[in-house]
Amino acid sequence: MTTDHHHGTPPAPVERRAVALEELLVEQGLISHEDIDAVQQEYETQLGPMHGARVVARAWVDPSYRERLLANGTRAVHELGIEGPEIEHLVVVANSPEVHHVVVCTLCSCYPWGVLGLPPNWYKDPPYRARVVREPRVLLAEMGCPLEESVEIQVWDSSADCRYLVLPERPAGTDGLSEEALAGLVTRDSMVGVEVL
Repeated sequence: MTTDHHHGTPPAPVERRAVALEELLVEQGLISHEDIDAVQQEYETQLGPMHGARVVARAWVDPSYRERLLANGTRAVHELGIEGPEIEHLVVVANSPEVHHVVVCTLCSCYPWGVLGLPPNWYKDPPYRARVVREPRVLLAEMGCPLEESVEIQVWDSSADCRYLVLPERPAGTDGLSEEALAGLVTRDSMVGVEVL
């Protein structure tokens, strides 16, 4: 049995069922592993976190874009030509030195695929979904994101009606970098709120 590298937990029953279903479909000749890989590749290259990173970098260099992004996330990402599943109602929340935002979906795994790609396994894990609400500071520290006690943590619960994206703070010492270089600094985890850049 494989384990999730982020938490060391075995795959959830739904993940095991998905693997079994995939194997059955391949065995029956209805789909190939190559077809499945192609879909996954599309999500990684066409609908992945690089799109969210472009959004963040633009907000860092363009104050008027940042304002539009925070006012209406969906409309602002469409300005950059970014479309896709699960971003019809996108709300963007900005980290600051005083407030740190983190996103979860407590009911299932609602996630803004169009800007972040496929959700990581830990995002779908029941322990993450429960603990980030109950003890966010402890969980974030365990995930490598310790925060000072003075920093307020706000947890945003995604749903089928509304998905969230965290606008991380721009790292210090990046004033001379191009927008493209800045986008290269942005990680998926920072846009979920479990990492500080």
